[in-house]
Amino acid sequence: MSHIQIRIDEKTKKDAQKVLEEIGLDLSSAIKIYLKQIVLLKRIPMKLLTKNGLTEKQEKAILKASEEAKKGINVTKAMNEKEALEYLNSLK
Repeated sequence: MSHIQIRIDEKTKKDAQKVLEEIGLDLSSAIKIYLKQIVLLKRIPMKLLTKNGLTEKQEKAILKASEEAKKGINVTKAMNEKEALEYLNSLK
């Protein structure tokens, strides 16, 4: 067996342990599962999200759209909920 030593702030460690305890796992087992999933999937086994709960790509797209909207680019007319949903569905 090999050992891994990591440094992490105490709050993150305690918060993670609390969540893991609720699902019946200890920190060491959860880290082992995570590493095995990386090997199995050959990638990070989850979406990496920003503090806003978005992927980096989504966040960049929103910021770009916001800048474009400020310049009057790619702006649609004001819509009610029904019109907005119909518009969004037409984009598929």
